[in-house]
Amino acid sequence: MKTRRVAIFGGTGFVGRHLSARLIDCGIEVRVLTRNAQQHRDLKVLPGLQLIEGDPYDGTDRARVVAGCDAVVNLVGILNEQGAATFRRAHVELPKGILETCRQQGIRRLLHMSALNADATRAPSQYLRSKGEGENLVHTYGREVAVTSFRPSVIFGPEDSFVNRFARLLRLTPGVFPLACPDARFAPVWVGDVSLAFIQALGDPCSHGQRIDLCGPKDYRLREIVDFVARTIGVRRAIVGLPDWAARLQARVLEWVPGKPFTRDNYLSLQVPSVCPPGSERCPNSMEALVPTWLGDRHHEIRLQKLRAMARRP
Repeated sequence: MKTRRVAIFGGTGFVGRHLSARLIDCGIEVRVLTRNAQQHRDLKVLPGLQLIEGDPYDGTDRARVVAGCDAVVNLVGILNEQGAATFRRAHVELPKGILETCRQQGIRRLLHMSALNADATRAPSQYLRSKGEGENLVHTYGREVAVTSFRPSVIFGPEDSFVNRFARLLRLTPGVFPLACPDARFAPVWVGDVSLAFIQALGDPCSHGQRIDLCGPKDYRLREIVDFVARTIGVRRAIVGLPDWAARLQARVLEWVPGKPFTRDNYLSLQVPSVCPPGSERCPNSMEALVPTWLGDRHHEIRLQKLRAMARRP
């Protein structure tokens, strides 16, 4: 059956915006649920996107946004707990509610965003354990709904909170840049490749029940990524890797800073290499090819527009 209309939970975020634009380019209508439609009114410029105000944790609001859709996408995720936003609520309870809403509304297709190394029993961090539990739940209790889950490494793009965060910190930090967990490993994946994987799965029955790892073409240590960002924005910094005890201490301190830039749970997540097994199929687009097109460029907005257009192309 051809997909005509898709509901997205978490559609106002970084990945959600790229995926929404790409779905619309494919002729698919998109509904995005948000608590504050006015705050995200810029999304209304996308023809074929309907912004619906409501609470994703409210069953009535969920039913309202998915009614008449052919598929549902869940992109909701948090990196840090804060107030009511707990890992379990966002990564376990909400996916369970979304799945139940799909079953009640007769929707047979669900695409779910998980994380590389998500594991409900063996992962060292609450983030990865809760992601693993939510992933298992939608597959185990989704017999009436065809589920595909995606397990990306860190996702990069013009509006990301990974490459751009390091760029901001490097510009603010003179001389020496202390770096926790410098040997943590990643396989950064381009947001356009992630969006394409979702869209391809929509029309592929072979992806039903699959858990798909998403990695970029190359593995990096965190120190290498930060050094690459520094060179790209044209700053010279001595990147000093912190010993383990200092990294743990930094996490204890920074998790009390507004915005929680680094927490003990983040530290624990970094102990597991975020890379795909040898021989795995890799996404094609690299950091070296794309990051310089927006970082440090005088024509920032023009470059962003070009990158968004590129991410939307099949």
